[in-house]
Amino acid sequence: IMSVRTVPNGDERDKDVANSIYYAVDNGAKILNMSFGKKYSPNKDIVWEAFKYAADKGVLIVKAAGNSNEDIDTHIHYPTNFKTDGTSVSNAVLTVGASTRNSEKLKAGFSNFGKKSVDVFGPGAEIYATYPGVDVYRFLNGTSMASPAVAGVAALVWSHYPKLSASDIRTILMETVNKNEQLKDISVSGGVVDTYKAVQRAEEIYKQRKLK
Repeated sequence: IMSVRTVPNGDERDKDVANSIYYAVDNGAKILNMSFGKKYSPNKDIVWEAFKYAADKGVLIVKAAGNSNEDIDTHIHYPTNFKTDGTSVSNAVLTVGASTRNSEKLKAGFSNFGKKSVDVFGPGAEIYATYPGVDVYRFLNGTSMASPAVAGVAALVWSHYPKLSASDIRTILMETVNKNEQLKDISVSGGVVDTYKAVQRAEEIYKQRKLK
């Protein structure tokens, strides 16, 4: 596990985001969790170049969708994997919204969403987690809880099936979600990531490709 401080006191600059990606990739990271975001990106091109660099190096980027309860297809949340003309930059970026444990209100009320821009949902409400201090834990909410949970699923699957590619892992996590009508029109996959199903699908792919 590699910790890279991307965000200073205030909004992260685009060059901070890009340099963090380059640093992590060049130092051996295979999955990047990006739990930050902002509404403006004056130098978005340099971030997109970093996204492409990560993809070329076989690295998966998992990023939080944001916590403004907005449709980020129209209210862009940066860094985004989509250019201004709507085309995607990389096939190895997974954007994550936050789900709850309440089946009647599965999308967390704060979570951003988007039929094009949010790929999957992951648990992001009432997450018992470490907190700054000595032996301090709190229940936390946010897509910054959901994103690392999904990154952890990706890491688990990839560690057992290392011959898969970053785009394979992304596809597997999206294809094996637990689909739900509440999420159908507000995300690409229409569901919440499922670890067990993801492992099963990876095993099937290994057998189909005769990988060992």
